[in-house]
Amino acid sequence: MPERETVHIPVLLEEVLKALDPQPGQIIVDGTLGGGGHTRALAQRVGEKGLIIALDRDPLAIERAEVALRGCPVILAQSNFSEVQEVLEEAGVGKVDGILLDLGLSSDQLLDDSRGFSFRADGPLDLRFNTDEGKPASYLVNTMREENLANLIFEYGEERYSRRIARKIVEVRKEKPIRTATELADLVRRCVPRSPKETIDRATRTFQALRIAVNRELDSLDKVLREIPFCLRAGGRAAVISFHSLEDRRVKDAFRDNSAYRPINKKPILADEAECRQNPRSRSAKLRVAEIVK
Repeated sequence: MPERETVHIPVLLEEVLKALDPQPGQIIVDGTLGGGGHTRALAQRVGEKGLIIALDRDPLAIERAEVALRGCPVILAQSNFSEVQEVLEEAGVGKVDGILLDLGLSSDQLLDDSRGFSFRADGPLDLRFNTDEGKPASYLVNTMREENLANLIFEYGEERYSRRIARKIVEVRKEKPIRTATELADLVRRCVPRSPKETIDRATRTFQALRIAVNRELDSLDKVLREIPFCLRAGGRAAVISFHSLEDRRVKDAFRDNSAYRPINKKPILADEAECRQNPRSRSAKLRVAEIVK
């Protein structure tokens, strides 16, 4: 059992419930379980005759949910949401009524110093959702060629100072490998000028880039956006919450260009002022919804 209960607050909860409009007896997929807030609310709406199939790559999220969601009509699967078709087949479920993806990092992961998601904690520079898969971010930081590292930080982090950061990383690692989140964050802050209107930590974009790379997040998103139409019944809805432009652009393009989708909202749904005050993470959240056509 995990040491603590979830502290994660689900983003755009009421807007998600309105968009998916879960009804008693329906089957809905929550592709990003996280702290289980969306899952619980959806389960309450579908009731005992319905079912929520909740996926997460993070084994700790699954462990917490096994306790927190006990008694709810929920099936848990430790899996990447890009494997939703396989999960449904294993569960003996055909097409479902709705699919939710919340692409944000959970507060539980940010508070886990052993994962390196928070660059304000002196934990190992890992950044993997599942530490049994792939290589940690420290491997990339200490082995990639300077040019490739700069390109990665620029492409996935949209960081204008990527080349300066990559040059400094290579310089520092010649003397000593970069092992912790704090070491990298301090290095990046020395490379990126402080803006008078600064609202986020200067290391944010670099950490975002490395996290996307080690978890292959954009590949997974592209794949699931192609597969969702095969998992939803006609009239079923997909709701996707993104937190940066790389994700939102992919969702917007998929909903617009794939003839299986009919976008419900032309512009993304944003959190209102009250939610932003209660949960600052919601400030960057964008919800897009599409319906599956015949």
